[in-house]
Amino acid sequence: MEINDLTAAEERVWRAFPKGEPVDFREGEAEADNPATGSDWGPERTVRASVLRALLLSAPQLAGEIPRLRLSGARVTGHLNLMYAIVDHPIHLRYCHFDEAPDLYGTRLRQLNLRGSVIPSVNLASTRIDGPLRMSRCRVRGPVRLGGAEIAGALFLDGAELTTSDPSVPVLQLHQSVLGDGFAAPGLRVRGETRLEGATVGGSITLDDSDLSNPGGHALCARSLDVRADIRARNLRTRGIVDLRGSRIAGSVDFTGARLSNPGGTALRASSCTIGELWLYRCEPIEGRLHLRRSRIDVLGFESGVAPGEVLFNNLSYTALNPHEPADRRLSLLERDGDGYVPYAYEQLAAAYRHGGDEGAARRVQLAKLRRHRATLPWLGRTWGHLQDTTVGYGFRPLRAAVWLLSLLAVGSIAFALRHPSPLNADEAPQFNPVFYTLDLLLPVISFGQEGAFAPTGGYQFLSYVLILTGWILATTVIAGVSRSVARQ
Repeated sequence: MEINDLTAAEERVWRAFPKGEPVDFREGEAEADNPATGSDWGPERTVRASVLRALLLSAPQLAGEIPRLRLSGARVTGHLNLMYAIVDHPIHLRYCHFDEAPDLYGTRLRQLNLRGSVIPSVNLASTRIDGPLRMSRCRVRGPVRLGGAEIAGALFLDGAELTTSDPSVPVLQLHQSVLGDGFAAPGLRVRGETRLEGATVGGSITLDDSDLSNPGGHALCARSLDVRADIRARNLRTRGIVDLRGSRIAGSVDFTGARLSNPGGTALRASSCTIGELWLYRCEPIEGRLHLRRSRIDVLGFESGVAPGEVLFNNLSYTALNPHEPADRRLSLLERDGDGYVPYAYEQLAAAYRHGGDEGAARRVQLAKLRRHRATLPWLGRTWGHLQDTTVGYGFRPLRAAVWLLSLLAVGSIAFALRHPSPLNADEAPQFNPVFYTLDLLLPVISFGQEGAFAPTGGYQFLSYVLILTGWILATTVIAGVSRSVARQ
């Protein structure tokens, strides 16, 4: 394109480029400079996309100067096509209005800044950018395609608004992309699916105060995501599934104050994940299922009231559980597990209480596990379980055994004191002692020489059978409880 074919506005941009000087068409009036109304801007601030393409690919350079495209407040008309191009100059197109969607597929760029611009859509798939990509406060009315992109710096989408008229197409496409630094998007508004599947982020992801809405679908699809630092999503609002399945997050995933909603489905899925810390503090109650199957989490932090609906905790491993809550509140979660009775979930919860030094809560969890297991047994097993639970709490209530023994000892001693049983051999029988005779009946291992020397009759014989049977039950359950305690140690 010849220089004499340019309009006054384009010539201004053309002459500023070799020296890297800024060109700002804004007039300083908020309403007049709003890029949303940029289609009404006149020729005095209109630049053709073909001029920008020629400028970036073939404009003359000045010795000793660093060329840069620094354009603000312009209306860009036509199709900006830079597919597969190599652009060695930083591009700043801030607060601009694009009539047509730019196509930068497979482009190699130094830096790209589209801050505050209004764009129909943008194709940056498979692009390589040596620096950051800035799209802060952009308003995009179609897909933002960044699949397979390699960005050496950070991606900025803070305050951006992304929408689409086709709900079948993800609005923000970052699948299989590689970000050398972080992904900063506090205050991001997305109406449609945000896809980060298989992406690698060298820094942190920030979604504080963002709003991701795709009812009935994926609000955030981030399966197999690899984050070297943290995911900060405080006060995040989502409508749809947040899916982190198979992801690896070295630091924390912080949903403090978030509202996760997907009624009738899964609101948060973080299954088969490896996460340093997962925080669901001070959140509004999750509307939907909480799915954490098969994940490994060092620190799991959430209040029980955060997940009032169905949970899936099978094979979930964690070291510490915060905040400390009574066992009954945590147990109510396990009772709502969609997989039914999951023994591992009880063992993991007991281990977490034990790790925190609350042995009493750990025992309550173990007792709840055995009671839950009892409901899965046939009637004979349930009967035996009820008997063990009533007598000594499956061995976790050893004081009950002492109370039962003392009570039975008193009953037996009084009964046999009132009527001594007849000796089997009067010449060899020791002197009868009702207390030690009752102890001989109750304790199956210890013998005081009384039981074998005397033979009760009638109702007293039936009483002796009851004492023997009760003694065996108490001994068996106490020994089982002690064995479990020793095994856990």
